[in-house]
Amino acid sequence: MTASMPQTLGVDISKEKLDVHLHPEGSGASFHNDRKGFSMLIKWLAGRVIARIVYEPTGAYHRGFERRFLEAGFPLAKVNPRQARRFAEAIGTLAKTDRVDAELLARFGAMFELRLLTDSGAILLTMKDLLVARRALVKDRTAARNRDHQRSLPLLKAQAAERLRQIERQIDAIDQALREQLESDTALRARFDILVSIPGLGEATAFALLIDMPELGHIENKCAASLAGLAPMARESGQWRGKRFIRGGRPELRHALFMPALVAIRSNPDLRAVYENLTAMGKPAKIALIAVMRRMVVLSNALLRKQSHWRPNPA
Repeated sequence: MTASMPQTLGVDISKEKLDVHLHPEGSGASFHNDRKGFSMLIKWLAGRVIARIVYEPTGAYHRGFERRFLEAGFPLAKVNPRQARRFAEAIGTLAKTDRVDAELLARFGAMFELRLLTDSGAILLTMKDLLVARRALVKDRTAARNRDHQRSLPLLKAQAAERLRQIERQIDAIDQALREQLESDTALRARFDILVSIPGLGEATAFALLIDMPELGHIENKCAASLAGLAPMARESGQWRGKRFIRGGRPELRHALFMPALVAIRSNPDLRAVYENLTAMGKPAKIALIAVMRRMVVLSNALLRKQSHWRPNPA
């Protein structure tokens, strides 16, 4: 096997180690899941042409690996674990070990055209950490406000008020850090400006769409709705027709879209028409609101794909 032949690297990531496999070369190895292990893996790859590195998201365990290899300029492809498992079943591989998973990821990546993380990937990782921290603070703020109604002692009410002020300062600091990260990347800034041009979609929601769905603008509209978990799933068998409902997807993004959808019903004439048409047909308000949320994702995807700002439809 010549060193110049492009290779696909499959990486199975666990808390302690990285199991890797090169396809079609067929060689594999294991490394510690830390900065020393990352450096050793980079040295191991020296002299090889790496077409892509394929891995699955594993919560906090893949973050350091992802950041280091993005900084090193490697082409990364993060795949859905369910898709990778279905691929294993399709080719008849039932065994599941770390080394087997690494080999399957390599073969999966070599067989399909996977979307690679963009040049903005490292910045998006930082922004993702900031967004997760912001969401935790928002939950803390809501809990603190709820507890405040139950307090009567002046000392406890003063402490609660100070805690709320502290949370607000921390949220403001994170918002400022998000804006600074955004300004450091021209491509991300352009995408953000397109999103906030949509009436009813504010800064916080634009950040959520930008960070939680980096695929927007690169996929079909149906895929965008499905990724957000806003596409109704059919339930049919023979003559039986079950009630459709949404499931899966990215729940944090759906939560981020709920309030903007309520605002859009009032401020965006196109989305208001969607809501009013559905309710006029007898659809429950909740179903109509989900349809508005779905339309917001689809609209965002379409505008980003065309690299065009929102404009009202002509009457």
